[in-house]
Amino acid sequence: MLRMFRLIFLALLAIALVAVASANRDTVTLRLLPQELDAYLGFGWSAELPLFLVIFAGIVAGLGIGFVWEWFREAKHRAAASQHKREAGRLEREVSRLKAAKPEPEDDVLAILEGKGAAR
Repeated sequence: MLRMFRLIFLALLAIALVAVASANRDTVTLRLLPQELDAYLGFGWSAELPLFLVIFAGIVAGLGIGFVWEWFREAKHRAAASQHKREAGRLEREVSRLKAAKPEPEDDVLAILEGKGAAR
């Protein structure tokens, strides 16, 4: 059922993207700098592209920038999780080492609680 919804969503998305692309086929000039600054600095870059390519490239660039931003923002959380994982592993090793080297309890109550029977 979920697969069918996913396929329907992808089909609707494809139809919407084709509609946007067909409605925006006119070419636009994409410039790196404004024309006045271009003339002042003596260099400039421009390209003639269909508008739908500019729109789709903007969407892809925005997603990429957002993913990179989130990756940097969450770096401290990943570092803390890694540190906690190492600490948990160290503590588990210490607990298993202490359980293996545990002497017999000297107290009868502790012996009963640990299930080894009381020394009678």
